Amino acid sequence: MNIRVSVTVFGRVQGVAFRHYTSLRAAELGVNGWVGNLPDGSVAGVFEGDESGVNALVEWCHQGPPAAWVERLDLRRETCVGEFTGFSIRS
Repeated sequence: MNIRVSVTVFGRVQGVAFRHYTSLRAAELGVNGWVGNLPDGSVAGVFEGDESGVNALVEWCHQGPPAAWVERLDLRRETCVGEFTGFSIRS
């Protein structure tokens, strides 16, 4: 079953290659969507795909890459619409 989630990750998550590593992990897991920096210093993303892959990517986002420090992750489950055909990094 495919699912969709929106996440916002807070902490030291910009300038530490969070978006790059999220994209790599998404590709490994077969998850589609996007990840991008927000003006307040957080990182946002929308992930769609198989439930186990999306859940694994969300779990990974709780820690992020080695240089990151994740303070908090906000998660919102949404209706999966199959909007994406791959994974992209947004500014």
